[in-house]
Formats: sequence, structure tokens, C-alpha cells
Amino acid sequence: MQPGQPSLTALGAARLRAAHQVLDRASILVDPLAARILGTDNEALLDHADAHPLGPRIRWFIAARSRIAEDALNVAVEKGTRQLVVLGAGLDTLAYRTDLAGRLRIFEVDHPATQAWKRGKLSAAAIAVPDTLTFVPVDFERQTLTDALGAAGFDHDARTFCSWLGVVPYLTEQAVFSTLALIAGLPGGGEVVFDYVNPAASIAPAGRITHQALAERVAALGERIQSYFDTERLRAELRAIGFGHVDDTGPERLAARFFPEAERSAPTRGGHIMHAAAI
Repeated sequence: MQPGQPSLTALGAARLRAAHQVLDRASILVDPLAARILGTDNEALLDHADAHPLGPRIRWFIAARSRIAEDALNVAVEKGTRQLVVLGAGLDTLAYRTDLAGRLRIFEVDHPATQAWKRGKLSAAAIAVPDTLTFVPVDFERQTLTDALGAAGFDHDARTFCSWLGVVPYLTEQAVFSTLALIAGLPGGGEVVFDYVNPAASIAPAGRITHQALAERVAALGERIQSYFDTERLRAELRAIGFGHVDDTGPERLAARFFPEAERSAPTRGGHIMHAAAI
């Protein structure tokens, strides 16, 4: 991110979520607010999606990570979860369209510039903010997540679900594990869904061109990828810090579950979506 500017990768992800509603007929994720919050017409969204160098798979991945997080949240609430924390919320619309808003205290955490930008877009689109939602602007150079959430009224003793999408690759490994340890150590119990990318060395040569293209694209936006994780090592680390349930959805499972039938040949590249819960 550029100082004082909102996240451009958050904008790109929002455009692809919105394009998914039209190009794919919301086959993975139904989000009636996706285009509305952007304030742009469908033609502009489709042009952006068509021009994306990574093709439709990045659009399906972005829709799938939200779908997996939302499905997991639905199950968690039935099991007693009472707080939702959306980390790096960007233009995510879950809090404004979920039927669970009345059963949860919701905290949206983001950089102050990105959060101010989002609030402006919500206002311009006349999207109502639920009474149960609290905005938590955090400048991580000056504040800790624990302090910021505490000041916003977060209850560490209540079981909590964290949605952390499109963020982990842009953080240092130390920052990632610090946040994961915080979630795993919540006295009331914590659960998280996040996405990540494998190192290039672990990807078959045919997939490395796309891997590099993604890295170059986000670097050009000023949001360089800083962390890559080997799946087996990440699973072990998550268990070591206290997550008893660890479920990874990699490219093959994603394709089999969500991609159009003609595109379900097992890909050797792509992001992973991890669901971890302290139980």
C-alpha cells in the first residue's frame, strides 16, 4: 500500500467478486452487494475480469475463499461462536448481507486509509451498517491487534471466528504467526480461515510462470508478496500453536468442488485456503 492510500489489491479482489456474479452467475458465491459497493457498471467489471492476466481461475479462487469462510462461519455459529472478526476487510460485504448479523458481534479490522475509503463507498451505495458491527482501524506500525480489538470492545472470552482473506501473503511470516497464535490462544476459543501461496520451488515448472505473474502484478501495485508457506510445514505449525482442527483446501480440491466441469482437471498451481480451529 502507498502511504495514506487504500489497498489496490482489495479493490482488485472486489472487482473480481463482482464480476463473478455476472460471468459465472454467482455459481460459487452469491453476493448481491459486490457490484453495488463498487459503484461501477457491469461493463467496467467485465472488462477488468477479461483483461486479468491470470484468467478466470483467479476469479473463481477469490469467490471460493469467501464461500469456504462463510460456510465455516455458519457451522461455527451453530456451535456457539458469538464474534466475527474480519481481518483486512477491504471491500468485503459479508457483514452487510449475512443473516447472522443479529447473532454476532462483528469487528472489521483494516488499515485506516482503506477503512475510510470503504466507509465512503458504503455511504455512497446506501448500504446499511448493522448495529452489531464495529469498525477497527489499525495502523500496525503503531498499534497491536490485541490493543485495537480490546479498545473496540472485543470480548476475549467469547468464542470467535476470524475471516482473514487476501492478506496473509502480503505480511511477514512473523506477523502471520503472531496473529495466528493470538487467535489460537483466545480463552473462549478461536477459529480462522485464511488463504496462502506455496513457494515457487514446490510448484511444478508449468505453473511457475503464473506464480511469477501474480507476484509481479501485486508488486506493481505496491503490495509485494512477502510470505510463502509449504503446506505440510504450515499444518504442523498450526497444530503446534494450539489449533486442533486443521483443514487445507488446495488447488485440486478447489477445482473439484468449485470450478466449471470443463476446468476440473487437477491444476498444479494456485492458492490454498486453510481452516483452523482451536477445539
